[in-house]
Amino acid sequence: MNTANIKRYAPKARNAFIAAVTKQAARYGVTAQGITPIEQRGDIALIGEQAFPKSAFQPRKALERRVEQLGFAQAMEQAAYSWFNRLCAIRYMEVHGYLDHGRRVLSGEKHDSADGEAGTPQILHDCLDIDLPGLDKQKVTDLKLDGTKDEELYRELLLAQCHALHEAMPFLFEAVDDATELLLPDNLTKTDSLIRELVSAIPEEDWQDVEIIGWLYQFYISEKKDQVIGKVVKSEDIPAATQLFTPNWIVQYLVQNSVGRQWLQTYPDSPLRNQMPYYIEPGEQPPEVQAQMTETIPASIDPESIKVLDPACGSGHILTEVYKVLKAIYEERGYRSRDIPQLILKHNLFGLDIDDRAGQLAGFALMMLAREDDRRLFSRVADGDVTLNVLSLKETGHLDLPQLWRDLNLSGDWQQGSSQSLFENDQADLSAASADERYQLLERTLERFNEAKTFGSLIEVPKEEAELLKGLRDELERLLLNGDVMQKSAAGILLPYVRQAWVLSQRYDAVIANPPYMGSKYQAPAVKKYLKEAYKGYEKDLFSAFIIRNLGLSKEGAQLGFMTPFVWMFISSYEQLRKHLITEKTITSLIQLEYSGFDGATVPICTFTLENAYNPHFKGGYVRLSDFRGAAQQGPRALEIIQAANEVGK
Repeated sequence: MNTANIKRYAPKARNAFIAAVTKQAARYGVTAQGITPIEQRGDIALIGEQAFPKSAFQPRKALERRVEQLGFAQAMEQAAYSWFNRLCAIRYMEVHGYLDHGRRVLSGEKHDSADGEAGTPQILHDCLDIDLPGLDKQKVTDLKLDGTKDEELYRELLLAQCHALHEAMPFLFEAVDDATELLLPDNLTKTDSLIRELVSAIPEEDWQDVEIIGWLYQFYISEKKDQVIGKVVKSEDIPAATQLFTPNWIVQYLVQNSVGRQWLQTYPDSPLRNQMPYYIEPGEQPPEVQAQMTETIPASIDPESIKVLDPACGSGHILTEVYKVLKAIYEERGYRSRDIPQLILKHNLFGLDIDDRAGQLAGFALMMLAREDDRRLFSRVADGDVTLNVLSLKETGHLDLPQLWRDLNLSGDWQQGSSQSLFENDQADLSAASADERYQLLERTLERFNEAKTFGSLIEVPKEEAELLKGLRDELERLLLNGDVMQKSAAGILLPYVRQAWVLSQRYDAVIANPPYMGSKYQAPAVKKYLKEAYKGYEKDLFSAFIIRNLGLSKEGAQLGFMTPFVWMFISSYEQLRKHLITEKTITSLIQLEYSGFDGATVPICTFTLENAYNPHFKGGYVRLSDFRGAAQQGPRALEIIQAANEVGK
């Protein structure tokens, strides 16, 4: 893939999208200087002297709340990347033919020589034949026949497409009439619109691989990254300061030598070996190592039991590679092809990130891989048969648990959909609520995530709470489907927090990450304090604390993979980490890159795999690339060395 086009386009797009949603917010009376009051009068909503349809009232109030919660600049940033992500997602799907109606939404037909790909969107041409949930066909007909209202018509069609995708991807396409929808920019059919620029700036061939999603994210935040590097980093800027796109060859190396290694230990003759070019053969081991491995390696593995976590998943590059390896494992075990995608998403893959935009893109990337393998995937998600366990961590400081608990009415007759006399029963007395284990669990959970956007996956949730959280998750999911109005609302609010706590309470067979790098010099006071209290001895850099945390998230004998600065191998301030890995865990392989061998990083890099067990005589595989200058040489040279060493070891 040629990333030059993406690198030119994405940073400019960020500024253009922010400017466009800011202009739209001002139209509705919301600016950096203040918020003009809105009132509803009959069938209109008044903002100052300007009248809007009544339907604008609730989204505008939602926008007010978002600005109050996040601040104006951050709210605009959030709305901008939400629309950027949505449009990129639709572009990817239309190029691959994944939209049910078969028309392109952002571009003209590919071979329409009269109009061109970046011309009038195909959906606008064929709007009378389009059937989307909630689309007012009479209104579409009237607008089309008018002949002068293409802008209004296209807006209706685009929003209807977003609503249709909500059922399959609610993490990316929020519900109808939300604040983000209000900020959809104007002039979408013009020749200089945001949509035309997206279509024309990146050639269609670059949309063929789902890897484009990661590159779009990397370059979208690049300008913001430059602004915050070298400074003490605020919580909202941590993603931009720490996100680093993991090169594809390193991702393959990490996944193949963790998930792949685990499978090959049990099934050494598996054909999976031939699909993993970066796998490093462990070679012949001393008798004592072989004896220990015989005792600890399972005799068989159920593919559905393999749980893999990326606790700092970014745009999902590692998770998509894990998907490919797991797919090969399922195929080897004879599973039906149509069942494999939903099994992988439901049982095997877990991802967390502090950045909402990254969480959206990671979820989307996995959905696209699964959709490639299952044409009915979107409907399976809408029916509840497929679950996606990739989440952006959410904070809890704004929640009112006592009120939400009353609305849930878990001790009442919610099965009949009734919440009558809710405040007359003993739930109105919070002393009764505090005696309920579920209330106590919610209280502990919400307290843990007060600063989730700052501490991320470093937040610890006891593994003893995993089953309790799973039970509460299931209960909230039932209420979301079958509860009364108040119960559905409360369950919808609380469910994301219970889900993220459940993910952090589990223990995994493999944990793979390119964790955030941030030295103590640039850590905000809250981060410094947290690391000293929770990760004493490992607080020198965020990556050091993440290594320890990831080991804590792993089962005994689990496989782990990391890409980190290589300073931990040499510098005295990382002595405690170094000793811990050498004397208590087992390094199974390590590749040390050349000092300047990674584009985009300001520190020298290594990538390595671990086993969460101590086997002191194990002979790992090690590759040093210090003789090969430049990023372009690192992957090919590593592959040459690995394959040559494997050949010698046969």
